[in-house]
Amino acid sequence: MQKFRKSWNASYRSDPVAFYLEITSFIFTVGGSLLLAITALNPDMTIVYPLFLVGAVTGCWGYYRRGLPWPLMLTAYFVLVNIFGFGRAVLWW
Repeated sequence: MQKFRKSWNASYRSDPVAFYLEITSFIFTVGGSLLLAITALNPDMTIVYPLFLVGAVTGCWGYYRRGLPWPLMLTAYFVLVNIFGFGRAVLWW
């Protein structure tokens, strides 16, 4: 537990803005995943995709601030996929 707390504090001290962006990303992505799991038989993707999109955008921003290229590239892909998926869910394309 002490190592976890030390890591948590070091993350905050290194870049508080990135720290809060990553927490926001975590909350929205976990919320979207939980909603998807609860409503698995008939999910409302017009709600699920925006939750994942906010999580991906804030994650990208935090990873960019920290200079983490691989998580940034993966999460940028998620941004694009969530935009596309939301467009499909609302019948834009």
